[in-house]
Amino acid sequence: MLALRFIILLLQTTTTIYLLGALLFSLAFSWLLYFYKSKKPTKVDYFLFCLRAISIFLLLLLLLNPSIERRELTNEKPILSVLVDNSLSVKHFKSEKSVTDFVNQLKINSDLQKKFEVQFYKFGETIGVLDSLSFIESQTNIYTAINRVEALNKNTAAPVILISDGNQTTGNSYPFINTKKNVFPLAIGDTIPKSDVRIAQINVNKYSYLKNRFPVEVRILYDGNKNAKTQFTIQHKGKIIYRKNLELSPSKTVETISTTIASTEEGVQYYKASLTKIEREENTENNSNTFSVEVLNEQTKILVVTSVLHPDLGALKKAIETNKQRSVTISSIKNFQEKLADYQLVILYQPTVQFEAVFKTIQKENTNYFVISGLNTNWSFLNEMQSNYYKNATNQSEEFGAIFNNAFLTFGQKEISFESFPPLDDLFGNINMTSKFDALLFQNIAGYKTKTPLLATFETATQKSAVLFGEGIWKWRAASFLNTGSFQDFDAFLANLMQYLASTKKRERLSLNYDALYPANTPIAINAFYVDKNYQFDTRAKLNLKLTNTTTNVVQNVPFSLLNNSFEAILNELPSGDYRFEVTVETQEVRKLGQFKITNYQIEEQFSNANLKELKLLANNTEGKTYFLSEKTQMLNDLISDNRYKTTQKSTLVIQKLIDWKIILFLSISFFGVEWFVRKYFGKI
Repeated sequence: MLALRFIILLLQTTTTIYLLGALLFSLAFSWLLYFYKSKKPTKVDYFLFCLRAISIFLLLLLLLNPSIERRELTNEKPILSVLVDNSLSVKHFKSEKSVTDFVNQLKINSDLQKKFEVQFYKFGETIGVLDSLSFIESQTNIYTAINRVEALNKNTAAPVILISDGNQTTGNSYPFINTKKNVFPLAIGDTIPKSDVRIAQINVNKYSYLKNRFPVEVRILYDGNKNAKTQFTIQHKGKIIYRKNLELSPSKTVETISTTIASTEEGVQYYKASLTKIEREENTENNSNTFSVEVLNEQTKILVVTSVLHPDLGALKKAIETNKQRSVTISSIKNFQEKLADYQLVILYQPTVQFEAVFKTIQKENTNYFVISGLNTNWSFLNEMQSNYYKNATNQSEEFGAIFNNAFLTFGQKEISFESFPPLDDLFGNINMTSKFDALLFQNIAGYKTKTPLLATFETATQKSAVLFGEGIWKWRAASFLNTGSFQDFDAFLANLMQYLASTKKRERLSLNYDALYPANTPIAINAFYVDKNYQFDTRAKLNLKLTNTTTNVVQNVPFSLLNNSFEAILNELPSGDYRFEVTVETQEVRKLGQFKITNYQIEEQFSNANLKELKLLANNTEGKTYFLSEKTQMLNDLISDNRYKTTQKSTLVIQKLIDWKIILFLSISFFGVEWFVRKYFGKI
């Protein structure tokens, strides 16, 4: 090995010259030190000469740090990624043994291993390295699986074997994925279309109000080559509350049912949507589904006190009262005789000095209120009556457009094209916000976008309030109708604002976030937000969840873990049934109750056959080929003989250091030390 290094070193001309120069310099310097003008050198001088020459040469060698360059050739086999569907649908099609056997066959196939570097992955909703297959994943995301492999083996020849039924339950559409990999799907499950009718989707509001009706939209799909009849029903507590007969055919494969259901009971209500079995239907797991609605009992009375007659008043009343749980009373300030205690919210429309008694009562009783200013507002009076804002108004009018604030956090509100709405009218003047506020809308003045609030909310420990700087909101409702064909978006915006302002609930130290209904085999996350007595998030708190199955009375205790700025408890592998739970905070008299239901619904069992159409489309778009389980041997032979995948040689430049600097430094110091002791001993110092 040393001889080989020496030969290579000789070939490095520059390095050789430097080393020879270092050796000559070491010899010359040592000669001058011990032999120049020395008439009779002794044996000690020769010994010291050698020590000094070696020491200097080692130091120079350390500075030169010589190295050699050589190229290494390595063979790189193409990577073959095997993606195995680990979801429940494989078990539903009774294909788990066939899939497991094929994966084992791939692992021991010597010809395949000789040509490819084979990498095995399993996937459901996410992807991971394949160690074992359980087929219990409750979701399938083929798009993510292929996309992750694309990122892992970027810019390499890496064909992909996709072992799946092709039925994706979550994620982007996979047939059109942007990948340079050739995908070879192996279709599992039934590939012959069978007669099947299923509930594909249920759209329903999460909340409703008592004695109201809430809308339900159900989408039904049919697969089959003959006409079929079925009956759709909705049940509540075992009683059928809606029924409709359906006739489906190869030309009519989609049926959308829209209806409304009365909210007759308060609390979380569960409903079951079902389809009767059609002729020759084998899979009936997808013929039913459960949904839930939380029915609230909140009657809200709102008072509008006005100093003028204006179209805004009618628009406010119509928009607010679209929710049957809210009623609006409009009262003129001139004939005002209402008792504010009878209302949860007071809207003060264009206040003047006549509103003084109303303002004093609001401040005394901490009533929630909403101020809408306009051209008739007395700003000198309004500036004195409240301390949240101050406007130095002039007699000149101005138009103010709206800009939606995406960072608004007080309550949830979506953008409904506020910037396209007509501007509001108000007196011109600078606005100074003197209290902490949250702006839902900012002012747009003649195309200039400002950070001055147009609609802002305020909140203290005992009172909520808001202000809209401008009249003409009736034009917003009309513009919303022209944009969308309905008043729904505008009415929903105003409903959100009214719900926030009319709420008299005190801020809670412990709040929970969870769903009332979960499909089977779905991980359940219950999130909690806990604050101390100063309403600051408390990371020191220890939260515990006591979960009870109301059918079996089995009790579980689960601790919460800290997750960013909240707490989270994960519940896995719970059987179907009804559950109630209690969340407590250690050492604190703070607790919260909740309930949820786990249905028998399995989204992976909703399919009657493999999605051969999308698998073939994926193969065509990626220049691959689709195979069936019966063609697995043919698939292996095709991959092994495919000339697109060849072993490549890779040349790598390797720079190898010839010395170990620690050893060289140690030797150099040692030689210098020996030289010093010898000179000291013989009196040459």
